[in-house]
Amino acid sequence: MTQNQALFEYLLRLGDSDMVLGQRLCELVGNAPALEEEMAIGNVALDLIGQARSWLTLAAEVASAAEIEGAGRSADDLAFTRDERAYRNLLLVEQANGNFADTMARQYLFDAWHFHLLSALSHSADERIAAIAAKGLKEVTYHLRRSSAWIKRLGDGTDESHAKMQEALDEIWTYSGEMFIGDEVDTLLSEAGIGADLAALHNLWKADVQAVFAEATLTCPSMDEYMQRGSKKGLHTEQLGFLLAEMQFLPRAYPGASW
Repeated sequence: MTQNQALFEYLLRLGDSDMVLGQRLCELVGNAPALEEEMAIGNVALDLIGQARSWLTLAAEVASAAEIEGAGRSADDLAFTRDERAYRNLLLVEQANGNFADTMARQYLFDAWHFHLLSALSHSADERIAAIAAKGLKEVTYHLRRSSAWIKRLGDGTDESHAKMQEALDEIWTYSGEMFIGDEVDTLLSEAGIGADLAALHNLWKADVQAVFAEATLTCPSMDEYMQRGSKKGLHTEQLGFLLAEMQFLPRAYPGASW
């Protein structure tokens, strides 16, 4: 695998995770528990979709410059014309919204990872990646502050909110470990100073998560239990297929259409 091929794959992973989680959050517009939260969720979704566009635009540029298979596609092509097996988003972000505790458990685990990832990538040897990461980090800092506050509020709230928050974390936890399982792409780009060091990220994430859970009076699930994986090879849960069917309907029904 060449460095450009690895870079293209890496950028797809970054863009796809943002895009899929942004789409998931859009499903909550009109269904949030309070007006203020509906506005906050919508803003987070827009931030993530904007970041996805930046990553996928760069992926398209890398593919064209290196004449990688599929060269000539735009960011929109990458988002709306790839099938489920070609998507590289984390399994975590494709999971259904569930109740509000489920939504915030998924969001917090992702935000804690996303914050440290973009912090590392803002120092990438690739100036294009560093610039996108630095811009996105400003938004993700707010995302993390908001989701961690909800974990504490629900965990250390009523008996019912505590039980629902603990149940939500226990349920989604098995999808969190994949964020730190590397492959050839991660190793190649990390050694080149372009990608993030997953072991370092894991240590930072683990420390943050354990501190927040302790403050929220929640029990942290075992870090050693089996973790779901497969997204880096295009293997997903059934949830993604339904999400993409809705997200990609118009571009597939009317290919080439423009406003």
